[in-house]
Amino acid sequence: MIPELGNFALILALCMALLLAISPVSAAMQTVKFARVTIFAQLGFILFAYVCLTVAFATSDFSVLYVATNSSRELPFGYRLTAVWGGHEGSMLLWVMILAFWTAAVALFKRGLPEKFWLRILVVMAWINIGFLLFVLATSNPFLRLLPEFPDNGLDLNPLLQDPGFFIHPPMLYMGYVGFAVAFAFAIAALWQGEIDQAWTKWVRPWTLVAWCFLTFGIALGSWWAYRVLGWGGWWFWDPVENASFMPWLTGAALIHSLAVTEKRDVFHAWS
Repeated sequence: MIPELGNFALILALCMALLLAISPVSAAMQTVKFARVTIFAQLGFILFAYVCLTVAFATSDFSVLYVATNSSRELPFGYRLTAVWGGHEGSMLLWVMILAFWTAAVALFKRGLPEKFWLRILVVMAWINIGFLLFVLATSNPFLRLLPEFPDNGLDLNPLLQDPGFFIHPPMLYMGYVGFAVAFAFAIAALWQGEIDQAWTKWVRPWTLVAWCFLTFGIALGSWWAYRVLGWGGWWFWDPVENASFMPWLTGAALIHSLAVTEKRDVFHAWS
C-alpha cells in the first residue's frame, strides 16, 4: 500500500506543477498566493513519495522492484536509507525532490523581484518540474511492484557505494546540478519579458553562485571518495560521471564571471 501511496503522491505533484505552468492562461490565477500554494503542495507530495520509498527500503519490502535490486536484508540500516538513491530510479526521485526544493526556495525568497517577472520564473520552473516528473512516472518509476511473486531477499547495494561518502556526495552534487535550473529559469523569464539588464544580472547572480558552490563541494567530495576508496590517484575521478559534473562547473564559473562584468560594466549581456 505504501508504494502505491508514493506513486499517487508523484501524480498529485505533477498536477500541482501543471496548475502553475498553465496559470498564464488565466490572469486571475497569477497571484503570489496561488503560486506559493501550488509549489509548496508539490514539494509536500514529492517529499511524501520520497518517504514512502525510504520506508520500503527500511522495511526491506522486496515486492518493490527497485528495492529488490538495490538492497538486501544483510545491508546495514544506514545504507538502506542511502540506497534510496543507489540506482537510476531512486536517483531521479532525489533529483525531482531537490528540484522541488529549489523551486520552493525561489517562491519563498522573492527579495524585491517584480511580481510579474517572479511569476514567470516560477512558471518556467514548473515546466522543468513537469518534464522530470513525467520522466520519473513514465520511464523511471521507483514504485513498480514484483507481484504476485517476489524474492525473499534483494540483490544488495553495489559494494562500491557502501561507503560513508555515499551519504553526502550525491545530494550535494545534485544540489549543484539542479540549482542551475534556477539560473536557466531567470534567463528564460528575462527573454520572455524582453529585459536582460543589470537588474536581472543582480537578481540571478546569487542563485548561480549558490548552485556553483554546491557543485564545487560535491565534486570535491567525489574526488576525496575516489582517492580514498580506489587509491592510486583515484582514476574514478576521471570517469564519465565525474566529468559530467565538471563540465557544468566550468560553464557555471564562466557564467559567474560574465554576470559580474554585466552587472558592473553593463557589457557581455549576450554572454550572460
